[in-house]
Amino acid sequence: MSGIREIAMTEMPEVSIGNVQNEEAKTGVTVLLFDKKTGAVVGVDISGGGPASRETPLTSPVTADNPINAIVLSGGSAYGLAASDGVMRCLEDHGIGFETGYAKVPLVCQSCIYDLGYGSATVRPDSEMGYAACEKALAGGNPSSGSVGAGTGATVGKICGMERAMKSGLGMYAVQLGELRMAAVVAVNALGDIFDSSTGRKIAGLRTEDGTAFSDSCEELWKMGQRENLFTGNTTIGAVITNGKFNKAQMNKIASMTRNAYARCINPVGTMADGDSIYAASAGEVEADLNVAGTLAAYVMERAIVAAIR
Repeated sequence: MSGIREIAMTEMPEVSIGNVQNEEAKTGVTVLLFDKKTGAVVGVDISGGGPASRETPLTSPVTADNPINAIVLSGGSAYGLAASDGVMRCLEDHGIGFETGYAKVPLVCQSCIYDLGYGSATVRPDSEMGYAACEKALAGGNPSSGSVGAGTGATVGKICGMERAMKSGLGMYAVQLGELRMAAVVAVNALGDIFDSSTGRKIAGLRTEDGTAFSDSCEELWKMGQRENLFTGNTTIGAVITNGKFNKAQMNKIASMTRNAYARCINPVGTMADGDSIYAASAGEVEADLNVAGTLAAYVMERAIVAAIR
């Protein structure tokens, strides 16, 4: 793309990313940590019908305009929300949080994927894992794509059960356009099939019964109709981060524009069985056009989804 340059996540000083995972249980935590003094202005878009989330009301334009210290992405379904306890404890130990007069209270938003059907259903991200991931972020981070952090137990193409699904993971991608930087981090754990939007080709998803080729998740959906509820074990969660200067209402709009990436790359998507959510964080002072930023956010999210598969 003209004028757009791919950059490494380590070239995004606005955020530090810490990944911790349990390889045996196949679950993990990803912490996106913002500047300890300024935090980030955060919005969210929730398009799935079954989100597991914590403190998302902080992203609403009608709530107090306080900066968010961290965003947590994790496995474990709703059980994984315990990871934020550890993140808060770690931030408190380092003197980071909103000053209330009696204590500093870290402001942490979180969303979880359902990965209990891939590894162990009884081992989930907990406070200790959240603390460890936050420590890694504080130490400079260990950003990477693949079966790491929140993507450790991620799978896709699950409409016919795990036996015909495919492994996915955590994806990251970042670009710079002039002075504007934009990055995406996403754990792709979709009910549907995954497509590379640059080619239109399917790159992961439901397999045939013999496992030798792709099947079609939408075709299976049409066959099922309303006969049975097989919509469990899904959710794609992610975040875009920019050094562009925007208010909370604008960040909610950027989050909603980023949803276009899900529509371009995942089919079906946003079902009642998904908890599909996207955070959008402004952690900079660069003056930028909202339409440019939102369109760029969708682009980096598309590439991050592909990275989670590749």
